[in-house]
Amino acid sequence: MVAIYIIALVAANLLVAHFGPWFSPINAFFLIALDLSLRDKLHERWAGNLWPKMGALIVSAAVISYLLNPASGQIALASVVAFGCAMFVDAFVYQKLIKKGWMVKTNGSNAAGAITDSLVFPTIAFGGFLPHIVAMQFAAKVLGGFVYSWILKK
Repeated sequence: MVAIYIIALVAANLLVAHFGPWFSPINAFFLIALDLSLRDKLHERWAGNLWPKMGALIVSAAVISYLLNPASGQIALASVVAFGCAMFVDAFVYQKLIKKGWMVKTNGSNAAGAITDSLVFPTIAFGGFLPHIVAMQFAAKVLGGFVYSWILKK
């Protein structure tokens, strides 16, 4: 799961660095939603050590992204900040829903993490608030997160 998490985040960073803002909703559905759902699986697995381990994954993915393509520096920075903020929000909501079933707690925390990431990432990555990108990313992450949470439940 850890390798998939890092590969998906690096791929998302490099793809949006290459294609630009219009590609971010596609990334949001296929790659970021996967990472949001995997984060919840790791949340359960790592219980007491979530913060340092998840933080290390997020930073590692940004560093790898930058090393593979230094031109992706702004995207890598946006990714670290956005995913770091989303990690705190996601984990907080996940803990509040911890006694609920998998689909409720993962989709509830995914939605909270998705709105956080969708607001922070494009603002930093593309240098301003882009409401249409934020809305499309959020919708794609929530829908993709639902699909991945259903797959991971199996």
